[in-house]
Amino acid sequence: MIDSGNPRQNPPFAWVPTLYFAEGVPFFAISLIAGILYKRLGLGNDVIALYTKLLLLPWSLKPLWSPLLEMFKTKKYFVVLLQLMGGVSLCLIGLCLPLASYFLYTIVLFVVVGFCSSTHDIAADGLYIASLSPKEQAAYAGWQSGFYSVARLFSQGGLIILAGYLESRTDVPHAWMAIFASMGVILMLLGLYHARVLPTGGAARHSGSLREIRATFWDVLLSFLKKPNIYLLLLFILLYRVGEGQVVTIGPLFLVDKRAAGGLGLSMDLFGTIYGTFGTLAFLAGTMLGGYFTSWLGLRRAILPLICAMNFPNVAYVYLSMARPTSHVAIASAMSVEMFGYGFGFVGVMLLMMQEIAPGKYQTAHYAFANSLMNLGLMIPGAVSGKIQMALGYQKFFVWVLISSIPAIVLARFIPIGRHAVGETVAERAGCAT
Repeated sequence: MIDSGNPRQNPPFAWVPTLYFAEGVPFFAISLIAGILYKRLGLGNDVIALYTKLLLLPWSLKPLWSPLLEMFKTKKYFVVLLQLMGGVSLCLIGLCLPLASYFLYTIVLFVVVGFCSSTHDIAADGLYIASLSPKEQAAYAGWQSGFYSVARLFSQGGLIILAGYLESRTDVPHAWMAIFASMGVILMLLGLYHARVLPTGGAARHSGSLREIRATFWDVLLSFLKKPNIYLLLLFILLYRVGEGQVVTIGPLFLVDKRAAGGLGLSMDLFGTIYGTFGTLAFLAGTMLGGYFTSWLGLRRAILPLICAMNFPNVAYVYLSMARPTSHVAIASAMSVEMFGYGFGFVGVMLLMMQEIAPGKYQTAHYAFANSLMNLGLMIPGAVSGKIQMALGYQKFFVWVLISSIPAIVLARFIPIGRHAVGETVAERAGCAT
């Protein structure tokens, strides 16, 4: 039933937006909403940062099982199955919140959601790469990142505003129970929709013997490590999100933390409106423009402006932590600038992995390898960011974030790009390759 009924290819706009919305919902449930949830339940920044970022570990370990998706069924099969499983798990998280041992139960279920979501990412990104040409990939990169951002708007904007409304009428655990149940139901409905509209992403595969599985895995790994300039590219991907990994962990906690503790003291509805709504709309605009900017200029020429756009606007947090304005307009404006730059620059690392690392026989698994390393570059700085922030305070912490982004910006001048860059001439590609 999961793999049935798609006799003709649906146009990309019928499935790219909903596919990446479905990819974003469980990820933001872990990377963003879980932190706000635990903050509302009274946990400290160091505990929140450590556990919520360790929950991202499945995104870094997914190369261990990504070759399995090259051996069995179709990419569509795994996309639909994992959306349904993830939806059920999110509903169960909501049911556990009123329990005395909620932390243990929710952490375990978040691990399940993380496994489903990270594996879903492998299949979804592989389906995207296999179903679209390189030019279509660049053209739809903005839609891909944009609707991933719509999931963020829905999660950290609409749902958190709703959580604030519900908290005013009931206790915190029951308010957030409704939030997680809503996410779970929506993800399951998307799974049913995608069972009908998605392309298969390739012919169904059936690898039976253990020897064949082992041989395929080593072939996938060795062919990945033999790619030209792979180690330099991987180092750049690892460093690309060091600043972001710290900001996306501590930034939301800073916005909702009490003013007496150095935060801005935003209520849930204001946080959802400013960070989750205005900020996410700015991020969405940035991803759209970043995708078309890269398609027009070519990835080799665009990569330095993209990474600068991603990191320089973090100065907005420095301003907010020092000035600590009470004006909601000032806060919203600063967050919109920061989120626009973040969205504009995020496109660069996605296209770098798609066009410079993924192409080849095992494009799904190779993209997963690179993507997992990128998420490791997000997870490790994020996991220690709580300790750093509590040692430095908010003001010095955000200055440190700006400093920590410098190595990736410098490295952007030296990484070899051009073998698969869209919009560049044959002569440029040949020159870059030499």
